[in-house]
Amino acid sequence: MSAVPATNPSSPTSTPRGRIGIFGGTFDPIHIGHLILADEARYQLQLDCVYLAPAGNPPHKQDRHVTPIQQRLYMAELAAADVDYLKVSSIDAERPGPHYTVDMVRLLDQQVAEDAEIFFLMGLDSLRDLPAWYHAKWLVENCTLVALSRYAVELDWPRLEAALPGLRERVIILDMPELEIASHTIQARIRSGQPIRHQVPRVVEAYIYKHGLYRGEGSEAVGQ
Repeated sequence: MSAVPATNPSSPTSTPRGRIGIFGGTFDPIHIGHLILADEARYQLQLDCVYLAPAGNPPHKQDRHVTPIQQRLYMAELAAADVDYLKVSSIDAERPGPHYTVDMVRLLDQQVAEDAEIFFLMGLDSLRDLPAWYHAKWLVENCTLVALSRYAVELDWPRLEAALPGLRERVIILDMPELEIASHTIQARIRSGQPIRHQVPRVVEAYIYKHGLYRGEGSEAVGQ
């Protein structure tokens, strides 16, 4: 089975019109928390579609090992396969780096219908650090930013507004379920032999164990 679906989910012909959510991230691995957050954002904002967009080679994670994009992409596709409003964008898998978030959002925005409204989903910690992002001003000017509030993160609005004028008017902060699930803790649990059954979709769990991910064993094939 190919890691990239036969029908490219980022194709303009397959993109729905309306209110579109873009949920970027490393997704290493994608877990139940990601899916719950996407579902809550879809419900609270009445989104027509949410794109999961795994980052190709995140510039801010150059100091750590990241699972190859094709495997992270495939796990996202497994997780989204039975959710009708979720689509997986392979846009970062199909282009050279560096893979900045703004470039991914800009490219995906160019491929959706002209009348689509773009909502970029991000963590509250990412909003706090947004002034340091590459070309963050473009995101502020072209998207509605949706901060998914899960943890106690303090925002210094005067500092944020000074760095990115007009930011506060472009941000929606959504209350989210308190979920103590994170990709790095899932990786640690796998390395120590602890169960992850209820933290990732069953198909993702099976893929992780089949390919020896997060144990230092690597994988000789993708999506089989």
